[in-house]
Amino acid sequence: MSRWRELPASLDQRAVQLVVQMRRMKDHSGLSLAALAAKTAYSKSSWERYLNGKKLPPKGAVEALAHVCGTEPTRLLALREVAAEASTAVGGAEAGSEGARSEGVRAEDAGSEDVRHGRAVRTPRPRTVVLATAAALIAALAAGLLIARPWQNDAPVARPSASPGAFVHEPGTVFDCHVHRAHGVLTADRSDTTQAILANGTSGWSVVEAQCLLRHRGYDPGGVDGIVGENTIRAVKRFQTRSGLPADGIVGPDTWEALRR
Repeated sequence: MSRWRELPASLDQRAVQLVVQMRRMKDHSGLSLAALAAKTAYSKSSWERYLNGKKLPPKGAVEALAHVCGTEPTRLLALREVAAEASTAVGGAEAGSEGARSEGVRAEDAGSEDVRHGRAVRTPRPRTVVLATAAALIAALAAGLLIARPWQNDAPVARPSASPGAFVHEPGTVFDCHVHRAHGVLTADRSDTTQAILANGTSGWSVVEAQCLLRHRGYDPGGVDGIVGENTIRAVKRFQTRSGLPADGIVGPDTWEALRR
């Protein structure tokens, strides 16, 4: 089994979900990076970059991985599309901010030139102001998305979600756990998800649910605070090892299924 490198801390969570699923697919197939290169049109070094979060894989690579692993590529392609849109949005906001700064410098330089020639200083043109305002709004929107992380919401299921409103974490706060069996599965009534990807630093009611289920099964995640930290990762790895799953410390669909049995 591959010992994967830790993903970059700066990697967007939507890209993290894609990489985690690709890693699991590759591990389940038993193929090495060299074997993937031999069976696809992508080199070993390309697969190393894709599977370590260094570069967003192209659609062709995602489809090729699913094909050689004997899996339907639809879910992976959907994750890849979301990650690509996130990358474009953040990149566009950064480019817009840089353009606004450059526009401001040019306007300032033009004004200084007018003064040196004894003419009145010209005010920035309305178009410059509009561009700078638009860039600032785009940057603020991108920052708000990164803070709110709406893509981490739990996947919907057949019955109504049990999540008690928006998750707000306050230092020192821990949550009670009342695990019971409902509809044939274990639940702590914090989240009904079976698909959420919980990696290091993830927070929310789905994390509270996983921590409660881990504690119920005898794997102490530390305080049930709704944030994936080192204690939770260690508990997940122990549970995964005992359940015959890849011990990567990340809660995904397979781990959820085992936790809720």
